[in-house]
Amino acid sequence: MKYLFSLALLCCLGFAANAQTTNPIYNKALADSLGADDYGMKQYVLVILKTGSNTTTDKQKLNELFKGHMDNIGRLAKEGKLVVAGPLGKNDKAYRGIFILNAKTVEEAQKLVETDPAVKARLFDVELYPWYGSAALPTYLENHSKIEKQRH
Repeated sequence: MKYLFSLALLCCLGFAANAQTTNPIYNKALADSLGADDYGMKQYVLVILKTGSNTTTDKQKLNELFKGHMDNIGRLAKEGKLVVAGPLGKNDKAYRGIFILNAKTVEEAQKLVETDPAVKARLFDVELYPWYGSAALPTYLENHSKIEKQRH
């Protein structure tokens, strides 16, 4: 009896997994332009910025590095390489912020984060993880520029 129940459950799960429907509003041109797979998803790399080993207190140097950090964020976003960036609230892990990079591999993303002056100077250390998310994610940026009242 237990065997029959398990077999019936597997058959139902298998059927449910294969019961896919076609999206009536699917836009192939848009999906292709965003690099979407059949599920509207694609590979990114999640970057966690952590407090680094550089403990300099030189205000001028810190200001210069953080300006470079912000400029680099803007450049990567303009190039379509940076999809999401933002600081994290106080936490016990020394996590400072995140990036979601439009990169297919961790190695590609590593090269991108190495262009950040604050990372180069070790104000931030980074952890990188493959992340699978909506291919439409980059499209929010065009609306963000319309709703931000002040720019950095």
